[in-house]
Amino acid sequence: MAVVEPTLDYETELHNSGARYIIGCDEVGRGALAGPVGVGVCLVDAAVGAHPVGLRDSKLLSEKRREELAPLAALWARYSAVGLATAEEVDAVGIIAALGLAGKRALTQLHEAGANVRDSVILLDGSHDWLSPSLSSPLRVRTRIKADRDCASVSAASVIAKVHRDRIMIDADRSHPGYGWSSNKGYGSAAHMEAIASLGATRLHRHTWLRAADPFADPLANPTAGSSADPVLVDPIDPAPGTTTDAAPDATTDGARGAADRSRSANGAKFNPAEGRSVNVARTPSLLTENA
Repeated sequence: MAVVEPTLDYETELHNSGARYIIGCDEVGRGALAGPVGVGVCLVDAAVGAHPVGLRDSKLLSEKRREELAPLAALWARYSAVGLATAEEVDAVGIIAALGLAGKRALTQLHEAGANVRDSVILLDGSHDWLSPSLSSPLRVRTRIKADRDCASVSAASVIAKVHRDRIMIDADRSHPGYGWSSNKGYGSAAHMEAIASLGATRLHRHTWLRAADPFADPLANPTAGSSADPVLVDPIDPAPGTTTDAAPDATTDGARGAADRSRSANGAKFNPAEGRSVNVARTPSLLTENA
């Protein structure tokens, strides 16, 4: 079967209908048993130019090729970001609401970096708008089946988000060895399920999902595997009085950090998976912001 290459045809249609900016949006980690769920976003305008050669939906690329393309995709887009919701938050509010929370965090980061989110059309992969219910003010959201395959802005978002989350899980594998997260990335492989049975679940696991898979199992049977308190959900755009947000990055200019920081924009390493903090926001060519 021939591989379908993404284009900017649909984004161009939206531009021609009056949209100033398009924000391609795709999720990653939705079906995992451990780790955060992530939402990648890439903002493009009518003058963005040709997308990186070889760009595809992340699921159609090898891990090596995704690693190569992610920084190129981040430099190509006018802005890019990844928002995250923790496993604790997935347990607390459910996967759909957690997707909305992660998407809202990603859009907040774009806004903080200077992107004109309000005048953008947000292009979601699939047929379900899981983002709008999480937004305090309505934005223009369009859904499109196979957008991750067909629309370059969404393909870029999928690659950036996938690489970012994969690196989080590789780092988590070092602090929680035995679950094979470097290879399975938190998904329910046979080896991962066997490790949960023998080692117990960690605070990075989605405990409600484990109970659904085996209602008689106690995922917290091994107290050394980690535990956590109930999560406090903070709205990154409209926080409650006395709370702080997790999506207010400090902006720094390129300066001496240069290309090394720009290439990190899709793969930011400063993330605590137990806190839901996310990522990098890159504005081509001169602005990088990230949460510490």
